[in-house]
Amino acid sequence: MTDKNLKLEIITPEKIVFSNPVDHVKAPGYNGYFGVKPEHIPFLTVIKTGNIKAEMGKENKCFAVCGGFVQVTGNTMLILAEAAEDAASIDLERAQRARDRAMKRLQEKAENTDIPRAKAALLRALNRLEVAKM
Repeated sequence: MTDKNLKLEIITPEKIVFSNPVDHVKAPGYNGYFGVKPEHIPFLTVIKTGNIKAEMGKENKCFAVCGGFVQVTGNTMLILAEAAEDAASIDLERAQRARDRAMKRLQEKAENTDIPRAKAALLRALNRLEVAKM
């Protein structure tokens, strides 16, 4: 780690998922992934479903995130996410069941199926599976 680190906080409505100093963060912005290091210029942006990669020296920590906002001020990066999970805590079987349910809903094309909601559920499940394998 450098002398000056970036304090990364990932917070959901339920809990603080992560709060530690890091060297670099890669996050899923609305128009693509972006990176933040210590001394970054302040900004506020939206994030979408994707993975967050936090580098701490030679160690990397990955998180599955589902929408939210990022605020960078000074040497602090605050991520307020609708949902976020550390890769190590993702239940693979549960994520696979969620993926299968969403795929089934989309394939059946029932009249009462909320297609945008099913697509969002599929995207979340696929993201969780991808992050769990990192």
